[in-house]
Amino acid sequence: MNRLIHTPTAKFRRFRRHHQHATSTTDPNPLQILWRYQILDPDSEIVMYWNHVFLLTSIIALFIDPLYFYLPYVGPQNRDRITIHSDYIYVCLSIDKQLSVLITYFRSIADMFFSLHILMKFRTAFVAPSSRVFGRGELVIDAKEIAMRYLKSDFLIDLAAALPLPQIVIWLVIPATRNSSTGHANTTLSLIVLIQYIPRMFLIFPLHQRIVRSTGFVAKAAWAGAAYNLILYMMASHALGASWYTLSMGRQFYCWKSECTKENKAGIVGCIHSYLDCNSLGNPERQYWRNVTDVPANCDARNSTLTFKYGIFADAFINDVASSRFIEKFLYCLWWGLRNLSSYGQTLETSTFLGENVFCILICIIGLVLSAQLIGNMQTNLQSMTVRVEEWRIKRRDTEEWMRHRQLPPDLQERVRRFVQHKWLATRGVHEESILHSLPLDLRREIQRHLSLALVRRVPFFSQMDDQLLDAICERLVSSLSTEGTYIVREGDPVNEMLFVIRGQLESSTTNGGRSGFFNSITLRPGDFCGEELLTWALMPISSANLPSSTRTVKALSEVEAFALEAKDLKFFAHQFKRLQSKKLQHAFRYYSHQWRTWAACLIQSVWRRYKKRKMTKELALRNSIGWRLRGVELWDVIDDNADNVYHLVATTLASRFSADTKTEIHQKSGSFCFLQLKNGTVV
Repeated sequence: MNRLIHTPTAKFRRFRRHHQHATSTTDPNPLQILWRYQILDPDSEIVMYWNHVFLLTSIIALFIDPLYFYLPYVGPQNRDRITIHSDYIYVCLSIDKQLSVLITYFRSIADMFFSLHILMKFRTAFVAPSSRVFGRGELVIDAKEIAMRYLKSDFLIDLAAALPLPQIVIWLVIPATRNSSTGHANTTLSLIVLIQYIPRMFLIFPLHQRIVRSTGFVAKAAWAGAAYNLILYMMASHALGASWYTLSMGRQFYCWKSECTKENKAGIVGCIHSYLDCNSLGNPERQYWRNVTDVPANCDARNSTLTFKYGIFADAFINDVASSRFIEKFLYCLWWGLRNLSSYGQTLETSTFLGENVFCILICIIGLVLSAQLIGNMQTNLQSMTVRVEEWRIKRRDTEEWMRHRQLPPDLQERVRRFVQHKWLATRGVHEESILHSLPLDLRREIQRHLSLALVRRVPFFSQMDDQLLDAICERLVSSLSTEGTYIVREGDPVNEMLFVIRGQLESSTTNGGRSGFFNSITLRPGDFCGEELLTWALMPISSANLPSSTRTVKALSEVEAFALEAKDLKFFAHQFKRLQSKKLQHAFRYYSHQWRTWAACLIQSVWRRYKKRKMTKELALRNSIGWRLRGVELWDVIDDNADNVYHLVATTLASRFSADTKTEIHQKSGSFCFLQLKNGTVV
């Protein structure tokens, strides 16, 4: 193997010819590479595509072959079979030439596909049986070994199915045979078609198994699988109805021959078997025989005193099926086959004719087998369409029974119902986690990136990160669904995950640890996040084992879809990616964090209040000092007279400074945040 050609649709393996040198640098023609120098991988896309195409072609070929049974009909070729006189009975058979040309054309096209299938098998590698001990096994790509294996196994069956035997018989053998009548031609053609129909039918079963073994199914959609099984059942009905028609023609011809033989033995009138062929209608002797013979009356299926028993074939002549147009007799025969195949032949009334009884037995057996196969396969395919709905219905019923058994309050039951309904609408009952965990790591990473990257970039904090960090985050993101009224986390509870809102709205509120008269509330929208205490905890150089407590209560205002990062994942990011420690990301995190925004606002307001208080104190002292000076009296001169007021002012100033210093020291030690306080609708 000196070269490997990669194509987007197939895997071709090239083998070396004995007359080529390993150092050859000239490449052959691409067509020669494809058909002469390449061995196809049996699991490649082109082989699987060909198997589907050939399966469809085989089904069409099985539909075309029984159409040969409709070629014979009662009456001449050049008459209008619609306006036939009702009291005249034709006693001859003809071959529909126009129909035979049309069937031969389509049948030849189908034969080309069977020939191409043989060529594909000669160029398709196989797995050596001795190498199947572990894994898939080793492919045998030597052309001689492939050819020898194919010649010893399936070649004869494929060749028998690909030969154009009906075309040869109807266009070469029958015209070249002297004294050949329509009855003999019909018998020979029916026998050839039946013999070749068997290998063509058996080609479908291994091909079906090969497709299922490679892809796991024949049709991707459940409705397509049900339609496939229904088509196979209809094909069996079509073949059965066509067989019934050609057997009816044979039974009619047998009756004519029997009555003709009786007339010859009686010596009443001379009857020649060639008279039963419509090609002899112009013979004067045949016209005389037709006027004096009793064959039409003795073989008329409508005659109640008829001694010849047609049995199940009488309907073909009572309803004028044998002399109708092609489309009419085709639909009637299809209905006959479908009716009797579905009822297992229970409505058939047979005679003592051996072939007729054997045919009815086959109808009963085939009907039982195909009905069981059709019902089983269609039930499987149709159930696969509703299996998720049925699982969800059963789960919902169990949930309702459990809630009634535990006597949950109505409002809590309604919240459970809303969550179950919302989860079904979001996932349709598919367990995404189990599907993803069954895939390889690289493929799982690519899928998570495709599903989550666009949504993750909608979070402004994540837009500051590089692709490598985003890929790692997408790999560990977990989807989260919350219905209206659900509490994500409560104030004081441990924070288990950091939530990034994709759709919906959340209410984030705090009471500053239960502080009386304090309440702060904000609304989180798509792009916002909560649980930032967890990221601060993860970024600490030495973080405790205990999870941080939530400083806010987060509640869903509507149905919320979000992504969640668990504590262990954030800890992994903090230790694995040092870029999270960068000042730029920390500043971006604090900028987009509503908690840090609230703390910054509180700090600014606290500093501003202290500044205003000091400024007012200085202004008050300055005004008092200026007032005393304008009176010509120093401040210290009146201390003795206003000792109580001055003492009260000094004590108040010292107490205020002591309180501010104590609060600052407590905040620095405990690391707690400052919160907004609302009084009368204003911030103080």
